[in-house]
Amino acid sequence: MVDKDAVRSGYDDLAEIYAGNRNPDADELTILDRFLGSLSPSARILDAGCGQGEPILRTLTTDREAVGLDLSRRQLQLAREAVPDTPILQGDMTRFPVEAGTFDAVVAFHSLIHIPLEQHQQVVDECARVLRPGGRILLTEGTGEWCGTNPDWLDSGVEMQWHIAGQEATREQLREAGFRIVDESTAKDELAAEESNWLFFEAELTE
Repeated sequence: MVDKDAVRSGYDDLAEIYAGNRNPDADELTILDRFLGSLSPSARILDAGCGQGEPILRTLTTDREAVGLDLSRRQLQLAREAVPDTPILQGDMTRFPVEAGTFDAVVAFHSLIHIPLEQHQQVVDECARVLRPGGRILLTEGTGEWCGTNPDWLDSGVEMQWHIAGQEATREQLREAGFRIVDESTAKDELAAEESNWLFFEAELTE
């Protein structure tokens, strides 16, 4: 069982270390650029699990209205410093503190993987709730189901936990929430101790 308090306090404690290590892979940036390029220039975007604002909030043009949301207070402080004109919210991804039909797109970039597995469907349902009809989502997941913890992540002495649903479960969760999967891509996990890949799901809300 993932302890969300442990995840929150972990990202609080290693915020600067994580920021120094988080260098998005070229494939990740290509996928992100393609997704953002598919949206209207005036699209309103929710960055769910925005961290310190990298790489999503920093890459958005001034024409697009973005909102960042994260559980970690220290990560949000760094995000406010990086993108001071962007609205930032502290909150839980299982219940976004925003009204229904507020956004044109949601990006969950390496954030769903820190949510307890039994709540993944709730998060995907919340993404559908806050999107307008035809809204789009980009989220990352692992290729297979895996749960684990690292008591010394990034050699920081800080614990981090993950709960990864895997490809098939995530496909089903998206469909259950009313999404049509548009594309699936892979990119290297730069922070993994062993070679592994992330899956990027792009989907459109149809219901």
